[in-house]
Amino acid sequence: MSRTSTSRVLVAAVTAVLAVGLTACGGTSKNSGGTTSTGAASGSARPDAPLKEGVKMAFLPKQLNNPYSDIETAGGQAALEELKGEYKLVGPNDASASSQVSYINTLVQQRQDVIAIAANDPNAVCPSLQRARSEGVKVVGFDSDAAAECRDVFINQATTQGVGDKLVEMASELAGGSGEIAILSATPNATNQNAWIDVVKADLAKPENAGLELVKIAYGNDDDLKSFQETQGLLLSYPNLKVIVSPTTVGISAAARYIGSSSFKGKVALTGLGTPNQMREFVKNGTVARFALWNPADIGYLAAQAGVALESGRITGAKGERFTAGKLGEYTVGERGEIVLGPPTVFDSANIDRFDF
Repeated sequence: MSRTSTSRVLVAAVTAVLAVGLTACGGTSKNSGGTTSTGAASGSARPDAPLKEGVKMAFLPKQLNNPYSDIETAGGQAALEELKGEYKLVGPNDASASSQVSYINTLVQQRQDVIAIAANDPNAVCPSLQRARSEGVKVVGFDSDAAAECRDVFINQATTQGVGDKLVEMASELAGGSGEIAILSATPNATNQNAWIDVVKADLAKPENAGLELVKIAYGNDDDLKSFQETQGLLLSYPNLKVIVSPTTVGISAAARYIGSSSFKGKVALTGLGTPNQMREFVKNGTVARFALWNPADIGYLAAQAGVALESGRITGAKGERFTAGKLGEYTVGERGEIVLGPPTVFDSANIDRFDF
C-alpha cells in the first residue's frame, strides 16, 4: 500500500480552517503569532523554508496498546527519525471522551513543539488543544479529527464519503443486495466512525440500496471483550441478520473471532475496516470474504511530516498549500486544513498475502 509521489489534491473536512503563527516569541512560553477570524495563521507559508531539526513531536492516539494505533504511531516515529526530530508517545488505556485531556495539558507543560492527536471526542479535547495552540504548539489531528477550530491540520485516512461508500458497497455485495445489516462501531463519540456512519445511512437511503435495512448500531468502545460481546448480542437479537459492518479494527477482529468459532460462520457475513495481519486467518478460514483499509503507518508518517512542515513554516494549514511528505511524495492542503492520505484498499483472499502490516 505504498503511495506514489504524485500530487494529491485533498478535500474538505468539517468546520473552520486553523493554523498558528509561524514565529515563536521569547520568554518562558511559546506564544504564537496572531490568527485571522477564521483561525488561519496571519503569516504566510514559506514553502522553501528549511526543515527544522530537533522538532519535539508527541503522538496522542485514542488509546495505547491498540494494534491499529501502534502501527500508526510507529509510522510517525519513523518519519521523525528521518527528519531528525524527537518522538514521544503518550495516551490513555481507555478510549473515553475525556481521557486525553490531562495528556494534552502535560505535553504543553513539557514544551512539545507539535501534538498529533487522534481524538476520542472532537469537543472534549478542544479547550486543552486551544490552550496548547495559544502557547505556540502546533496541533495535527490524525485518523479521528478534533473540532476544526482546535487544530491546524487534519490527516484523514481517505475521504469520509469514500470510506462510507466502500462500506456500503461491500455490505451490499455480501448481502446479495438485500437483507438486514448491523454496524459494530467504536465509541459513540468517535469523530471518524460517526462521519462514516452518516455516509452509510445516506447511501442506504438511495433507491439502489432499498433492499438493505440497517437494524442496529452497536458500540464496542474499541475494547476487544466488549466488541466480542456486542457481536454476540447482535447475532442473538437479529436472527435474520445478513451482514455486520465494523468500521474499527478492534471491532472487526473481535467480531471475526466470535463468528469464526460459532454456528453463524458461513451464515452471517462480516466486513469493515481492519489490518491484513490481524484479519489474515479469518480470510483464509472463510469467516471474512473482504474488508478494507489504508496503511495505518502512512497516516502516522504523514502526520509527522505535516507537523514538522508546520513547525518549520512551510505550511500554515491554509487551503492550497503544498509540501513534500518524504517517501509519500507531494500533498496539497485542502479546505479546512484537511490532508487526505488516499483511497482505501479492499483486501480478500486473492491479495491479502501481498501486505504485511
